[in-house]
Amino acid sequence: KKMVSESVKIFGGIDILINNAGAIKLTNTSNTLSKHFDLMNSINLKATFFTSKECLPYLEKSSHAHILNISPPISFKKKWLQNNLAYTISKYGMTLCTLGMSAEFLDYKIAVNSLWPKTIINTSAIKWMMGSSAIAHCREADIMADAAYTILTMSYSEINGQALLDEDVLRNEKGISNFQKYSCDINKKLYKDFFVD
Repeated sequence: KKMVSESVKIFGGIDILINNAGAIKLTNTSNTLSKHFDLMNSINLKATFFTSKECLPYLEKSSHAHILNISPPISFKKKWLQNNLAYTISKYGMTLCTLGMSAEFLDYKIAVNSLWPKTIINTSAIKWMMGSSAIAHCREADIMADAAYTILTMSYSEINGQALLDEDVLRNEKGISNFQKYSCDINKKLYKDFFVD
C-alpha cells in the first residue's frame, strides 16, 4: 500500500504495473523447507496478487492500463512439476493471476499479460544457480525489456490474457528474425529457460 501511494504521489497515477520481483529455490518436495515455500509464494504469487489489487483503483483511471507478470506459460507436463514443485506453484500462480485478472478487469480496459524468456537470461540468479560459465549460454535482459515494451505499447484489445515468450513477441509483433544481438556469446548454444519445451 505504501509503495503504491508513494508512487502515485510522485507520478500522479499508475498506468503500468510490472510484477517482476521473484524468489527461486529449486528443490524437490522432500528438500523444500516451509520457509522457502512461503518465501517463493509470498514474493512470486502473493505480491503479484496484492500489488495488482492495490494498483487497481489507479489503473481503472488510466487510458492505457497494463499489468505485466513475469511468469511462464502453464504446461502440465510432469517434467515441469516433478522436480521443483514449490517454485512451479508460485510461478504458475502468477500466470493464473494473468488469466483471471485479464477477464475480471476487462470492463476497465486493463490489459493483463504474462511474459517469459525463451532462453535463460544473464542475471545474478543464473550465476548463483549455474555458475559464471553459464552466462555464455544466456541472452541479455534487453530481449525481455524490448518484448515488454512491445506488449506495453499495445492496447488491451490487441493483447490481453496471454502468456507470451519474449522471442515470439518480437518475431510476431516486430518482425524480428535474427536474435543474435541479444546473445551473450553468439558462438555458444543458448539454453532454454524453465517451462519452455
